Amino acid sequence: MRFVSFSSGSSGNCTLLDSDTTHLLVDVGISRKKTIESLAKMDLGLSDINGIFITHEHTDHISGLRLIAQKTKMPIYATQGTINAILKMPESAQIDPERFIAVKPDEKLTVGDITACPIHISHDAADPVGYRFRCGTKKACVCTDLGCFNDYTAACLKNSDVVLLEANHDVNMLETGPYPYPLKRRIMSDQGHLSNANAGELLCRVLNDHMKAIFLGHLSQENNLPELAYETVRLEIMGEQTEYRADELPIHIARRRDMSQAVEW
Repeated sequence: MRFVSFSSGSSGNCTLLDSDTTHLLVDVGISRKKTIESLAKMDLGLSDINGIFITHEHTDHISGLRLIAQKTKMPIYATQGTINAILKMPESAQIDPERFIAVKPDEKLTVGDITACPIHISHDAADPVGYRFRCGTKKACVCTDLGCFNDYTAACLKNSDVVLLEANHDVNMLETGPYPYPLKRRIMSDQGHLSNANAGELLCRVLNDHMKAIFLGHLSQENNLPELAYETVRLEIMGEQTEYRADELPIHIARRRDMSQAVEW
């Protein structure tokens, strides 16, 4: 399998996950042009993509969907609530509803040689999900835009080889920053976004001996710093009674506008 983040953050989210024969995108919150340019760096084109998996209908996850849908015939996978929300948007009026395939949390579906399974998450959207993907014994997960986590979340992420996990904000930066109070409350709520410290807590529960890469994603431009996210997560892991040394773990930052390194395994 191969995993690479094209972009991660409030300005746009898009991830490529593929095998030798099946190529999938998770979200297309960047422009069609940037999507095409990113794919080209991976020796792919839009015509090679076998499907797009949408996590939820917020603009930073679907802004490129309309133009991409106009130029391709690939299926678009999302929960029914997300599909309904997208189709109500004026900018989505030109997308054929027949292009969408409804998915449900914890129900598997197969595209090519990759099996996808949506993960229920808590976020202020119609019916948001994360995704876990399997190809043979290999497993990768995309789990951002979750205001909280529980035993179910940890169970879904366990045994992953690669995980893209939200580390959205530093609580102190958010509390003392310029955002209006209602927005701060929303971000820190159970339907908002995961903090750096919470990301570290969740990671402590899913670390394993075969983990190839951990990507910290969806970092806030105003309320976080890449170095702060990394250090906070590292300290959380060091503070827990785990068998893993934080300094030896493959922790990376999924950048807002830059492609991450590609992980192949």
